[in-house]
Amino acid sequence: MEDVLREALRALSSHSRWILWNLFLAFIPLAISFWLFRWRQARTWFWWIGLVVFIAFLPNAPYLLTDVVHLIRATQAGYSTWVIAVFMIPVHITAIVLGTQAYVMAVINQSYYLLQHRARRFVLPAELLTHALCAVGVYLGRFVRFNSWDLVTRPDEVLLTTLDQLTSERPLVVMFGTFVILTVVYWVMKQITIGLLLRVRYARQGRNVFKEALD
Repeated sequence: MEDVLREALRALSSHSRWILWNLFLAFIPLAISFWLFRWRQARTWFWWIGLVVFIAFLPNAPYLLTDVVHLIRATQAGYSTWVIAVFMIPVHITAIVLGTQAYVMAVINQSYYLLQHRARRFVLPAELLTHALCAVGVYLGRFVRFNSWDLVTRPDEVLLTTLDQLTSERPLVVMFGTFVILTVVYWVMKQITIGLLLRVRYARQGRNVFKEALD
């Protein structure tokens, strides 16, 4: 057992040391989304700055989906089956789910804000635009290795590189595939999340959600 634990620590250090940092980056836009879209406040210049920061950091949440490559590399690195099954897979899957859920909740908060401001017709277009922007951001982060703060530290390079990638066939195909994946994953997890939230609300009200659904 001691040898397995030692091997697990070595594997996690080599292939999973990114997890806490990436999760931290993923939860930044979620926290900002509550401040922007859930707290009642005027749209001041400070609010607009917060919106820009939200958009810049939001791709960090779905970016965790692409970190499955680290898990694949770990399974090919010669570690024992126990280390892969008991440590590597649960840790990576948990991180991916948490990052994806942070993205879903952040976009749900955005849609809630539009509904509160009687802009229901903009909810779906805004969601699709968000997925598209994040698909571009995920590509730039995974393949070009840009970070969110590069928009401030290297804005010219980010702009020129983005325009170059958007006019190339292969990056566009990857971005489109990412967009489709984000759209599908978001829709599925949105239904699950809203269902769970409604179940909690009904439970607090003493209502039987299953009985009401079947009546």
